[in-house]
Amino acid sequence: MFHHPVPRDARVYIAGHGGLVGSALWRYFESVGFTNLVGRRSKELDLRDRESVRAFFDEVKPEYVIDAAAKVGGIFANSTYPAEFLSDNLRIQTNLLDAASEFGVTRFLFLGSSCIYPKFAPQPIREDSLLTGPLEETNDAYAIAKISGVMQVQAIRRQYGRSFISAMPTNLYGPGDNFEIPGAHVMPMVMRRMHEARDEKSFTIYGTGTPRREFLHTDDLARACLVLLERYDDPAPINIGVGEDVTIDELVQMIADVVGYEGEFTHDTSKPDGTPRKVLDVSRIKALGWEPTVELRDGIRGVYEWFLEHQATFRR
Repeated sequence: MFHHPVPRDARVYIAGHGGLVGSALWRYFESVGFTNLVGRRSKELDLRDRESVRAFFDEVKPEYVIDAAAKVGGIFANSTYPAEFLSDNLRIQTNLLDAASEFGVTRFLFLGSSCIYPKFAPQPIREDSLLTGPLEETNDAYAIAKISGVMQVQAIRRQYGRSFISAMPTNLYGPGDNFEIPGAHVMPMVMRRMHEARDEKSFTIYGTGTPRREFLHTDDLARACLVLLERYDDPAPINIGVGEDVTIDELVQMIADVVGYEGEFTHDTSKPDGTPRKVLDVSRIKALGWEPTVELRDGIRGVYEWFLEHQATFRR
C-alpha cells in the first residue's frame, strides 16, 4: 500500500481556503499539527489569471496543494450561469495544475464533484462509471469542467510522472456554507427558507421531494483529504462519501426538527428535481482506513447553530 506521511512543517497550499471546503481543511490541518499552511483570498490572488498563479507558485513554492477552489452553486445557479461555471472552473484548475507541475509540487489533490457521473449511473456509483453515460442537464457545464480536471491529473501523471490525484466528494455541508438565495445548495437553501418561515402554516418543497441525496460533513471530508495525501496514489479518481442517502422530503423533515418548524409541506413540481438518485460507492476510500464520523442529524444541528450566529451577514 502507498505510504507517504506528510511532514507537519511542509508548506501546504489550500486553494480556496476561505470557502466551505477550504476552511474545513484549514481547521483540520491546523488541529493535527500542520504549521506552514498557505492561503490566499480571491482579492489577493485571482486563480483565473494564469500569470498571477505562476508568480504565486514561484514565490511561495508550495510542497503540497489541495485544490478546494471552485465556482459552486445549486441547481438554480448552475442552470442559470453555465458559461461562467464552465469557464471559471476550467481556468482555476488548469492554472493550479499547470503551475504545480511546473514548480515541482510533491503531491496535488484535485477535488471534483460527484456530479461528474452520469445522470442514470448504477447505484451506488462506482468510480468506473465516469464517462459511461449522459450527465444531469442542470449542472452539465460544471460537471464537464470537473471531468476535465480529472483528465488533466491523469495526463500530468502520464507525461510528467507527478504524484497528483483526484477525489470526488458527494454533496457537502458544514459551517461556512452559502445561505444566499438564489444560488445556495439544497440544505442551506431549505434551512434558511424554513427559518424565515417558522411561523407560517405551509412550507413549499421545490420539486417532488423524491430524489435521493447523500450528504457528507466537511469535517469528515477534511480528514479524508489527509488520508488520501498519505495513502493514495492512483490515476483513477476516488469517491468520498458516506454510502447512504435520504430523500429530499426526509432531509426537509430533519431540518424542520432542528429549526422547530411544525407546519405542513407542499411541493412545487414545476421546479427541477435534478438527478433522481446519487449515492457513492465508497468502498475504496474505506479500504484506506477512513470512515465518516458526523451523523447527518448532528451535522444539521451544528450548521443551523452556525447559521443563527451569522445570519445577519447574508443578503435578504
